[in-house]
Amino acid sequence: MPEEKETEDEKPKEEKVEEKAGAEEENNEDKSKDENLPKDKEVKKVPKHAVDVEGWDTKTSIGRKVRSGEIKDIDEILDKGICILEPEITEILLPGLETDLLLVGQSKGKFGGGQKRVFKQTQKKTQEGNKPKFATFAIAGNKNGYIGIGYGKSKETVPAREKALRNAKLNIMKIRRGCGSWECGCREPHTIPFAVEGKCSSARIKLMPAPKGTGLVVEPECQKILAMVGIKDIWSKTGGQTGTKTNLIFACFDALKKLVSTKVKPDLIENLGIIEGKAQGEEAEEEKVQPKENQEKSKGSESSKKKTEKAEDNAAKKGKKDTEEGEKDEQ
Repeated sequence: MPEEKETEDEKPKEEKVEEKAGAEEENNEDKSKDENLPKDKEVKKVPKHAVDVEGWDTKTSIGRKVRSGEIKDIDEILDKGICILEPEITEILLPGLETDLLLVGQSKGKFGGGQKRVFKQTQKKTQEGNKPKFATFAIAGNKNGYIGIGYGKSKETVPAREKALRNAKLNIMKIRRGCGSWECGCREPHTIPFAVEGKCSSARIKLMPAPKGTGLVVEPECQKILAMVGIKDIWSKTGGQTGTKTNLIFACFDALKKLVSTKVKPDLIENLGIIEGKAQGEEAEEEKVQPKENQEKSKGSESSKKKTEKAEDNAAKKGKKDTEEGEKDEQ
């Protein structure tokens, strides 16, 4: 009896060894197939949040100009009021673009019910049964004066998310920032320059400038929107049915639009430190870094030139000494 048990225990080990050998052979075959593929058919790996410019099939005149390099700044499009019809335009012109999904819905069930979710689910009652649909909100921005919001709806979750992200990139716009708080007066773009109100259905929100160190005192989903713009301090006041998250998000976006549409006197632009779009401070820092690198390069080139000149002088002196010694020996 013990001999039979030993043979039974040895069988699975032999099977495992055979399976491993078969898997290694399959991997070797796949590698050999990949090596035999022609270079033209090699798959190009595109990094995440990057645009494959070569594979981009442009469908608009602005897209062609962006692809060719005629338009290098997104402000050239937004200042003229031209609609962006291709999401690749914003991805190329805003390299630091980030995206996020807002918690609009809630989960159902006995144990996990009531928890916040990205997708809002609705159902249609039919004779065939329940037909669910999923909706979601997405935001896109670079945390430096640009923001876009998108709404997507579909029968499945993945198409709804893709629609929302695409619409967010198409609805990109630039926002005014400054220091409108009478308690601060630092003239830095850490808050909004003046109070604005937004409304959608019964949901209302009022955004007010706050001094440094206050933080984002606003509803959590609106915090994500303001942080994506680059606003660090703000006060807010809400009213109406704020439990309807979709209306409150649209109201917050409506308030941000009024920051741009409101006319401001030129004197206040200097006093409040108003900036529209990108902050000049970050661009200046990048420009300051570049000259330092150039100075280091120039210093290195000068030192290398001096070393070469010294080596040439030493070689010339040695040559003169050798010639003088040779002349003396001849005499």
